[in-house]
This record gives sequence, structure tokens and C-alpha cells, in this order.
Amino acid sequence: MPNTIVNDCSISMATVNGSGSQSANNILLKTIFRMGIPVGAKNLFPSNIAGLPTWYTLRLNKNGYTARKKDLDILVALNPATWQDDLLSVKKDGVVIYNSDYPLAAGKREDVIYYPIPFKKLAEDNFTEVKLRKLLTNMIYVGVLCELLGMDFEALKSAITDNFASKIKVVESNLKAVQVGIDYAKASIKKSDPYRLEKMDKNKDKIIIDGNSAAALGCLYGGCTVVAWYPITPSSSLCETLIDYMEEFRVDAKTGKKKFAVVQAEDELAAVGMVLGAGWAGARSMTATAGPGISLMSEFVGFGYFTEVPAVIFDIQRVGPSTGLPTRTMQGDIKSAYHLSHGDTQHPLLLPANPEECFEFAQTAFDLSERLQTPVFVMSDLDLGMNFWTSTKFKVPTKPFDRGKVLDAAQLTKLGKFERYRDVDGDAVPYRTLPGTDHPLAAYFLRGSGHNEAAKYTEKSEDYVNLMTRLKRKHETAKKFIPRPVLEKEVGAKVGIIAYGTTDLAMTEARDLLKTQNIKTNYLRVRALPGTEEINQFFKDNDRVYVVEQNRDGQLEKILRLNLGLDSIKSRSITLFDGLPIDAKSIAEGVLNQERA
Repeated sequence: MPNTIVNDCSISMATVNGSGSQSANNILLKTIFRMGIPVGAKNLFPSNIAGLPTWYTLRLNKNGYTARKKDLDILVALNPATWQDDLLSVKKDGVVIYNSDYPLAAGKREDVIYYPIPFKKLAEDNFTEVKLRKLLTNMIYVGVLCELLGMDFEALKSAITDNFASKIKVVESNLKAVQVGIDYAKASIKKSDPYRLEKMDKNKDKIIIDGNSAAALGCLYGGCTVVAWYPITPSSSLCETLIDYMEEFRVDAKTGKKKFAVVQAEDELAAVGMVLGAGWAGARSMTATAGPGISLMSEFVGFGYFTEVPAVIFDIQRVGPSTGLPTRTMQGDIKSAYHLSHGDTQHPLLLPANPEECFEFAQTAFDLSERLQTPVFVMSDLDLGMNFWTSTKFKVPTKPFDRGKVLDAAQLTKLGKFERYRDVDGDAVPYRTLPGTDHPLAAYFLRGSGHNEAAKYTEKSEDYVNLMTRLKRKHETAKKFIPRPVLEKEVGAKVGIIAYGTTDLAMTEARDLLKTQNIKTNYLRVRALPGTEEINQFFKDNDRVYVVEQNRDGQLEKILRLNLGLDSIKSRSITLFDGLPIDAKSIAEGVLNQERA
């Protein structure tokens, strides 16, 4: 046997959608997590209901590299339809655990290790119910992996028990299936691969959570009371989870009265219209969607920008255009969301990189939208939104909400004057009142058509120019409030890399790979738009700057170029847009190829 490789491998389970493998795969994730090993999960599933191929990949690494790995170390092959292609994805000397009913001669490779398992016979011999056999086949491969890799059985047992906590008989049948796999591996497989797992202590004070659930919790803590939405993959679970949280925490215990409002609208345009109506009335309101929904929201988002109404919009990005690949991930909506609507518009974008920032930025978005009186976008993606990530525990917020410039009756009396769209403080953000404020000066007309500082209808050119110029200055004011970029410097480095969102997960590993090729890098993670001075300074401090993105056209790189002046000649674009979660090797190769050129 070659030298043992401890706590460093990628494992992929190739099955079919609807086969019940999801529970088994999540149990594997939780087991490895409970062993204290850094681990990440990527679920690649089809957009139909059942029957098409699905892959669930675990990346575990003692150094904390948990981004998707390009080459597989271990494959569990349970889908004959994808057998040959799956086999090609395994690295040389990797492991293939496969159903022994497959014709191995078809596409056989001589440079991998095979462990044939008679899954069908094992299920038939141990379980009488036909449907149960199919489901528990997945737990048999969990048992095989447990034995081959030396997983902690108590951690596995606790993961199964927790997963089916309310169903004792289900726990028992799943534990039996796992034991079937363990016993067969012990008796019939001679281990010849180097991979093994050992307990660590790297997950202290960490949790496993998906980004949509984290964002939903952030909305709850952020004071959201109105949700208007239309279901669309991959954003639906954000609103569904938020509704569950509200049902639990926003209902008066004595009266049973709900302290929130939820509307499933007829489409995305109607949904964002309701969000704007609630925002105008003083409620903290949100919606969640994906690229096709963003397109439909265009006119109302422009209305919110022009009339200066708070709104929070989560865009869980997926592959497009058109309906595209709805269950694949991408960062393809940056340009469209930043300038959404017709005419001249610019919106603040928040770019979370992990579940903790989904939680934090959800709260920031509500503060920002009310402080600036404008729609704010939180740009997540499918990888972050729907996959399980290891995250640090969230901190309960302690600071009060920032409601921005809202005048009450007492303040109106003291001022003696109120013009809704007048820039009083020089920061381009006017004061507003809320409907129902008991004062004769509080009322104003909300106009999507031309209006002057007093909110009166006008078609005068100078009034329109003044309004649009102020809105542009307000976008500059946003730079004072948005999350700042995060800088990581390397001594002696003159090559810079800029990335954002989920690309960050692979960046540490990618930079370490580049270091093995004698390329030191500085790294700036952009966390919001508009771009701040730190970005311009980063270009000044580096000879070349690579902007890494998960889209075809280098959307952020083009936005940044507009503000760089002469330093724009230093900018290089690296784009990866195959719909798969980004991997470190592809990033490193992209930089290396251009550096050599």
C-alpha cells in the first residue's frame, strides 16, 4: 500500500435524482464534520424532478481547503448511465467503488483502484421491502466508506440518529444498512488505497448551514416584517425558511396574532412592487429571486431608485440567459443588477462569500436601504445558497437598526418646513416621512414621473438634471456605508488578484498553488459595489491585477475599469463559467498562463 494520506481527499457519489441518496450524503458530511475535519459539500443536481444524474461531492482537507477539487480521489459509482464519464473524472491511482453488476470492461481504466460491491444483492439479502431496499442501498455505501476510510462509528451513529430523530425505526434500519456495508468491506475488500480519516479539532465553534438559511436568519434579525416573493430556483428556500422563522418567532404568544406579512405574488414584478409599497409605508421588506426574476423586476426597481424607496432584493444567481441551467451556479447578474432598469441607474450590491456574510449582509442590506432610501441587492449564488458550508457561528447583533432620515411629527413642528427630495445635509440623501405621521407637513406625493425637490410634478429639464445628479452623488455616499474590501498581502508580491463571493473559498488554495510556481500574490476580496478607494489603491500597488469571476464576460472587471483611469492597463480578466463551483486549480492555471505569456 502507498504512503497513507490522512484527511485529504475528495469523494463523489454518482447517483440519480430521486433515489434517496441526499440523506445518506448529508450524513457523510455531518460525520466528517463531527470528526473535526474541515469539509465542504457540493450537490450537483438536475433541474427535473427525478431520474437524471446527480453528483454529491465532499472535499475534506486538514489544511482547510474545502472548495471543489477538479480531480476526484474517490468515486462511488451507482449510476450506470454516467458510469464511463464518471470513471474518467477520477485521478490516476484514485479509488472507484462501484456496483459489481456493471460491465467493468466498458471503458475500464488500468490506473485506478476498483472495489466492486454487490449493492443489489446486499440490499435483497437484508431488507424485504422493495422500496426500502432502494433507499437503503445508499446507506450501504456509507458503511463501505466508513470501513475503508476509518470513519468514527460513534460520529456516524450520532449523525444518523440526529437526521431521523423522530423516527426510531428509520434510525434502526439505516444503522443496519450501514453495518451491512461495514461487514462486507471487512470481509471482502482488501484495502490497497492510501486514504484514511482521523479525528481532528478544526470545527470547534463552527456549524454546517446553507447560505439561504443563513440569509433568512439575517433577515429575521434585521427586522424584516414583509416578504413578497415568487418561487424560483435557487432562491425559493430563502423565503420558505424565513417564513418558517417568522411563524416561530413573530407570532404573539398570547393572542396568536402574526406580526408579519407574507404574500406569494403572481410574478416577480408584482413581488417587488409589494416590497416597495411596504418599504414606502415604513416596513422592512424583502424579496428573493434569480436572474429571470431580476429581468422582470426591472421597471419597478427603477421606480424605487427614482422615487427613493427602501427595498431589499436577494439575487441567488444561476446560469443564464433565458431559463439557462437553473440548478447550476454562476456570478452572471452583477452587471444587470448594478444597472437594473432603463435610463441611468446604479444600485448598491452586497457580495457575500460565505454563510456568515449572508447572515451579516442581510442585516446590513436593510440598514443600507433605509439609510440611502434605495433598493439594495444581496448577490449570492446557487453554490452558496443551496449547498452546505462549514461556517463560524453567527454573532447575535447588538447594534440598533439604522432607519435613516425619518422625520416624526415633533421634528416636523420644530423644522416648520419639509420638502421630500431636498438635499439638506449635502450627502444627497433627503429626509422622508412615513404614512400616518400626524402632522400637516408630513404628506407628499410619491411620483415615478418627473418631480422637483418638493415632490411636485414637473417636466422641467433643470429639475430632472438636478434630481439625477443628486442620485449619482448619493451613490457616492453609499461608499461610506457598504462593507469594505478585505486585503491579504504577501511580502514581496507585485501580482494582485481580485475576487468576490463564492470564489473566495478557493482563493487560499489557489494562491498556495501559485506560490509553488514562484508567483507570490496579494489578494483583495471585494464585498460590495460601488467600488471604494481600496480598489484603486490595490491597482496602484500591483504591477498586474487579475479579476477572477464566474461569468463569461468579466462583468465586475469591466465595472472596475470604468473608474481606474490609467491603471486600467494593469487589469486582466480570468473567467470560469461552466456552472460548476469554482476550483483552485483552474484559478491558478488562469493566472499562471497569463503570467507566462
